[in-house]
Amino acid sequence: MTVQPIRLFGDPVLRSPAATVETFDKELRVLVKDLTETMLRAPGAGLSANQIGVSLRVFTYDVDGEVGHLINPDLDLSSELEEGPEGCLSLPGLVYDTPRAVRTVAKGFNMHGEPVVLEGSGLLARCVQHETDHLDGVLFIDRLSKEERKKAMKEIRESQWFGAEPPMVKVSPHQFDRWF
Repeated sequence: MTVQPIRLFGDPVLRSPAATVETFDKELRVLVKDLTETMLRAPGAGLSANQIGVSLRVFTYDVDGEVGHLINPDLDLSSELEEGPEGCLSLPGLVYDTPRAVRTVAKGFNMHGEPVVLEGSGLLARCVQHETDHLDGVLFIDRLSKEERKKAMKEIRESQWFGAEPPMVKVSPHQFDRWF
């Protein structure tokens, strides 16, 4: 397992929808392990593959002591919404109340290609929605009101990390044609 650099706001990979995983192989299992290790080291409640520069529909989570992952998530959201504090490892230091569905049922697969159903409310529901948004190229600040998003953008522009040199990107040994 290898801790990977986390891509920051401004990196185009964060705004691009990720590709569906079609091959459940050793490379995917290594990706899930790297993603989990990076998330735990950060630390964060969740981390999507595109946050480490891999454009595949995979995310990990660590909520209430439960560590897991979901591949190719498909969400069924409750109609009831609630606002709650939300941050992001790709937007360090930013926390804003963000509207999310109260409950979610997420269907997908584990790293072995077996079907998984993840049901939850509270932080788990928020995390699953946040990470799935990442896989669609959506950031939590996109869900804020116009006024709050304006404040968030000002805070981003004034942050020490904004505009910093992006992490060095190495050529992946993985087959890119499967990812894009």
